[in-house]
Amino acid sequence: MIATLGHLDTLVIADAGLPIPVETMRIDLALTQGVPGAAQTLKVVLDEMKVEKAILAEEVKDRNPKFLADVQELLPGVQIEFVAHLEFKTSTASARAVVRTGEFATYANVILVSGVVF
Repeated sequence: MIATLGHLDTLVIADAGLPIPVETMRIDLALTQGVPGAAQTLKVVLDEMKVEKAILAEEVKDRNPKFLADVQELLPGVQIEFVAHLEFKTSTASARAVVRTGEFATYANVILVSGVVF
């Protein structure tokens, strides 16, 4: 999937509870509670994907500051945009795919906007 992304396409890394629209491709990695974790999955995806911008739910700031810190650490220098969780969920419908993890922490979701390597 990552190899097919063009500039500004989006890929979502999602916790186990994020609703995924039926029409959106689902890549389900969830094995059991916490495996794999959202930050762990994000780290692996970033080995292959150039990210121009990341989008997180505004609620992550208060409800899951650890995940926010993980994203900031893994994406130094990348613009991070915050939107209401309802808007975040709506945006997943236009993603090329949603990667569902086994993450059980709330708001551990990120929309990655594809950049270009040149």
